[in-house]
Amino acid sequence: MRRFLPSLACLLVAVTACGGGGGSGGAQEPIRVGLIVSLTGNYTPLGSEDKKAVEMAVEQVNAQGGLLGRKVELVTRDDKTAPDQGIVAYNQIKGEIDALIGPVFSNSALAVEPLAQRDKMPYLSLAPAQEQVEPIKSYIFVTPALSSMYAERYLQYIQAEGIKTIAVAWDSKSAYSVSGHESMVELAPKYGVTIAVDEPYETTTSDFSPLFQHVRDSKAEALVFWGSGAPGVTAAKQYVASGLKTPLFLTASQASKLWLEPMGAAAEGMTVQSAIGVVGDHLPAGKQKQVIDQMAGPYEQKHGYPPPQFAQDGYSASLLLFEAIRKAGSTDKTKIQQALEKMDLITPNGRFRYSPTDHSGLSPEYISVNTVKNGQFVPTEWAMEQLTKTVTAQG
Repeated sequence: MRRFLPSLACLLVAVTACGGGGGSGGAQEPIRVGLIVSLTGNYTPLGSEDKKAVEMAVEQVNAQGGLLGRKVELVTRDDKTAPDQGIVAYNQIKGEIDALIGPVFSNSALAVEPLAQRDKMPYLSLAPAQEQVEPIKSYIFVTPALSSMYAERYLQYIQAEGIKTIAVAWDSKSAYSVSGHESMVELAPKYGVTIAVDEPYETTTSDFSPLFQHVRDSKAEALVFWGSGAPGVTAAKQYVASGLKTPLFLTASQASKLWLEPMGAAAEGMTVQSAIGVVGDHLPAGKQKQVIDQMAGPYEQKHGYPPPQFAQDGYSASLLLFEAIRKAGSTDKTKIQQALEKMDLITPNGRFRYSPTDHSGLSPEYISVNTVKNGQFVPTEWAMEQLTKTVTAQG
């Protein structure tokens, strides 16, 4: 069965027409959604964008009367980019929320996950680490494309470009980066790709010149850099200064003004992955573009810039949760979980098709491979062809 979301307005009309989830007569208790994101620490730039997007989604749904005739209330906590603080934040709010969104920091997400599963708390993670959904935990769902999907999408592009040998750098302290690296190593033979340089670094690394020298001394035809936050800017700037001619490929953690602005003109021509929503302006008309536009326009009007990768994740998680609550007809946690497992919904991140055996819901086809042109992310010719096929197939 195809369950699409052509526009938020349609969802809001549907949800406000439904009853349930509260007593009759008088004001009903709000539906409380927990949000745990990094508002301090290394992942502050990521978490703050998630927060802005979730807040906007809540404002929009409340402006149309809320869910099930009830207002939605956001209960936000800061995990301080630290797993132990993610646990503290969850324990502070678990008794007062109906469902949970976040964290964006994979290490925190993995720390919170077993607690949410224990408490049977419907949980939409904003982190892409593979371990969250392998094996499946019944109440845990992931909103961003998994690290393995980003790895496979790059390998598809690398193969299409005729590249046979690559270098890979990865943050050994980041679950996202470790997972992406492991998937790339595992999948490389499938695409006829050899990894000539396989080099770990740490989140606090400030000098990447040894990495660039190792790449220069190898036969690598491209350097794939796995990292989030500060390392993405530091490494990219030092890459330009090093004069290394081997093309630099960056993952979706750099698909943001938070990377573009400090890079400035030095970013021109670099290759960066992103969720499909980041390049919505380039898509043909249809359901996918319509859903992206319903977020992008209001977001840019409110904040003065297009929604980056992390905002796409937060907004998509909100739509998925809102739709699950609507279909559940109440805030019963088990019913929300069951509704999520039957979800088929188009969001700014792409079309989600969760099932009892798939709690990531997305496929690599909703990932774009872009180049930076005039300070913007523009799909490569290969990516544009692939994305057009994907969104056209949605009908």
